[in-house]
Amino acid sequence: MIRFVRLLAIWTVLTMTTMLHAEEASEAVIYKNPQCSCCDEYADYLRQNGFKVTVRETHQLAPMSRKAGIPENFEGCHLAYIDGYVVSGHVPVTAIRKLLKERPAIVGIALPGMPLGSPGMGGTKQEPFKLYEIGKAEPKLFMTE
Repeated sequence: MIRFVRLLAIWTVLTMTTMLHAEEASEAVIYKNPQCSCCDEYADYLRQNGFKVTVRETHQLAPMSRKAGIPENFEGCHLAYIDGYVVSGHVPVTAIRKLLKERPAIVGIALPGMPLGSPGMGGTKQEPFKLYEIGKAEPKLFMTE
């Protein structure tokens, strides 16, 4: 019985340690144009979903996006760096969590345009969001939400 209690105690400590590590907030650094308010809304959305967010204003968003590997027609109104990945546009947190969980060998993900109803944007969602993975080849579908 004592052995069982010790094993249970060890299992509990290991489980709690794993859970605490899993709950650590990912850090996000968002680059945005100074006048863009929807980018601030997106930063708040990430904070509400457990991310530690730093916002940096820049007038160099397009060159930064190209340097990060985002094709021009996939660029969003802001660019985020999260846990080694690039996230371009109003990407839902479910897609970010999938990215961070699966950790594919890609540069990052993008939600092109500024679709209504996406995180940080007003309005009602008109159609499923098509999120694309950005890598060395042409962007391809990462997921649909």
